[in-house]
Parts: sequence; structure tokens; C-alpha cells
Amino acid sequence: MNKTIQERYFKNGQLLTIPKKEKNKLQILDIIIQRFKKNKIYTEKEVNENLQQMYDDFAILRRYLVDYDYLRRTNNGSQYTVNSDDALYNE
Repeated sequence: MNKTIQERYFKNGQLLTIPKKEKNKLQILDIIIQRFKKNKIYTEKEVNENLQQMYDDFAILRRYLVDYDYLRRTNNGSQYTVNSDDALYNE
């Protein structure tokens, strides 16, 4: 039986583990970015609070979201926005 990414890595809205396989990690990030709104500017604190609700190591999630270009941040790291490229984000 093949479990979906949701079934394999999430339980009650909590991320259980970050997958090692790149393909699975990207699918997890696709799910996580849905928690953020397009065209909204987030502070680092808001991003952290949102991510901490689903995973204790919220900093690594934030880093992945930025590194994989799901979230864009200002040079000083004080503001974040969703990369609204349609390939990354479904409304």
C-alpha cells in the first residue's frame, strides 16, 4: 500500500520528520507553503510562529522554504513573502 506524502509525514497537522529524499522534501514544502498567504508580508516572528505550530525545528523549515525559493526574504531577513510563481503555489 502506497501512502500519500500527507499520510507518511504528517499526523494531526504535525510534521513528523523531514524527508531525506529531495523529491519527498519538495512535496512536504509544497504542503507547508499553503499555510502562508500570497501578497502578505510576514515578519520573521510570524513565519516562525506559523512553522512552529507544525514542527519543533521551525528554523530548518524556514531555511528550506527560503533556500528552495518558496519564501523570499529581504536582505536583512526582517520580511518574508511567498514566491507567487504558479509552479510553486496553488491558490
